[in-house]
Amino acid sequence: MQDADVVVIGAGVAGLTAAMIAAERGANTLVIEQSMPGGQVATIERIRNFPGYPDGVAGYELGPLLQQQAEAAGAAVRLDRVSALVPGDGAFRVVCGEDEVVARTVIMAAGSSLRQLGVAGEAEFVGRGVSHCAACDGPLFTGQAVAVVGGGDSAVDEALVLAGHASELTLVHRGRSPSARSPAIAQLAALPHVSIVSDADVVAIEGDRQVRAIVIRRGEQIERTTCGAVFVYPGLEPRSALLRDLVALDSDGHIETDLMMRTSLPGLFAAGDIRSRSVRLLASVAGDAATAAISAIRYLQTDSDKNWDCWQGDDLGVGKRSRSASGR
Repeated sequence: MQDADVVVIGAGVAGLTAAMIAAERGANTLVIEQSMPGGQVATIERIRNFPGYPDGVAGYELGPLLQQQAEAAGAAVRLDRVSALVPGDGAFRVVCGEDEVVARTVIMAAGSSLRQLGVAGEAEFVGRGVSHCAACDGPLFTGQAVAVVGGGDSAVDEALVLAGHASELTLVHRGRSPSARSPAIAQLAALPHVSIVSDADVVAIEGDRQVRAIVIRRGEQIERTTCGAVFVYPGLEPRSALLRDLVALDSDGHIETDLMMRTSLPGLFAAGDIRSRSVRLLASVAGDAATAAISAIRYLQTDSDKNWDCWQGDDLGVGKRSRSASGR
């Protein structure tokens, strides 16, 4: 069994930033990540909205840099899956398989996972034309027609990557226009081999051994578009199931926090796009993480939850729920 002052769950931008700041301030800090340091950004070909990189930075470069910085500050990174979080006696039991870590504070920075379309053929063709990573799989479909599902920043950015490989690209999204950044939409729309299909849903993915087509519904009209691959980016779902019975969540499953990233459970903080009302840009995610780390350090210094019921600047109304949520 291991002890830590601060356990950070998740090693994305939020988790590694929080770990760096907590460790710099002398806290015994452990980061637990179930896949790879860097989180979802590690799969992004070019990140263009992170400060300090005017030409953008590859996600697979940014992730290791953040890990290196956190470890240099004194944080440890452990690859493992957290299966349970159990509060009690002024600490948390962080359960990882048959092992446990006892943490005085926890920062939840597990981020989000990609939502599924939930249509016929999606699960069947994963790895055979259905993908979530343009940088990883785009070159495999050079010279072929491909489709992208989604209209947010991730979908459009990945479509721009894919456009450099594909002979034709179809972007399908539900809204009247994509919700991504205007310059990125304009850049994509200007490409002669790109089609943007608005107010539409992909209702099926077809193929034999490989994806061969998608079925698109626009109102009452059904269309079939030939393609060799479908890159799916319909949005994100917070990885908050671990906390469902512990803290206040919003209707979409995001963790409610105050301005200091405190949840309704004393000693537990949240940072990044897993929290409610996050604007979900990497710059704001890093800011959340810094705030969460400082809040955790202050909690360790006072070792008290006496201020949890009188949050300053809080309008969430979850402070009074902390006692029932935590069992204290």
